[in-house]
Formats: sequence, structure tokens, C-alpha cells
Amino acid sequence: QLQASGGGLVHPGGSLRLSCSASGFRFDDFPMSWFRQAPGKKREGVAGITSKGGSTYYAGFVRGRFTVSRDNAKKTLYLQMNGLNPEDKAVYYCARKDVGSIDELIEEMHDSWGQGTQVTVSS
Repeated sequence: QLQASGGGLVHPGGSLRLSCSASGFRFDDFPMSWFRQAPGKKREGVAGITSKGGSTYYAGFVRGRFTVSRDNAKKTLYLQMNGLNPEDKAVYYCARKDVGSIDELIEEMHDSWGQGTQVTVSS
């Protein structure tokens, strides 16, 4: 089970840190990913991280603003988001990756999803 949290309302240029708490499986056995879905748009991949946290991957639109990390002892995945802009408004989801490499941010390669947390960027 995955439980995402940390979303909210921020002004443009602001920051948020999302968390995703895992339970019911060996968290450090699995790569993990973040996705997002904006209103009226398809869900898209944001970032991925290997099972031990040694490597990360980001979608192009992140442009150095976001950082994915994990604490395997706490069974928690994070997404630090800085420099948020209105285009980042979306529901953000964490997901467990069961096949493929972390740069393959494809929904079908993930077998478990958190419930999503809303991020709104507005002045």
C-alpha cells in the first residue's frame, strides 16, 4: 500500500515536499516513481529512483527544479519541488515500479499506486 501526502496550495516560485509512505511489501526491493495528472490531461511521469536510491531520472519538464529521494529505513519516498509554476498544478501520484528501468515512466510498468495528493500553484 502507498499513501501520498504533502500536497497543498503554493504561490508561483514556491516549494513543496511530497511524501509517499509504503507498507505491506519490501520497499527497498523496488524502484519507485512519481507521476502527475493535470486537469483534462493524461497522467505523465515526473521522476524515478532506483531501489537503493543510487540513481534518479527526471522528465524533461522538471528542468532541475524537483528532487526525488527515498529513505528505505522509513519506507518513504519523497519529491522535493522547488520553483513551482501554475503548469505544475496536478494530482501527484507515487507508484511502485515492477518492470523496466527508472527512465521508463510508463504507467503499465507500475503495479501499485498511491491515492494521489493535490498540488495547486496560484497567486
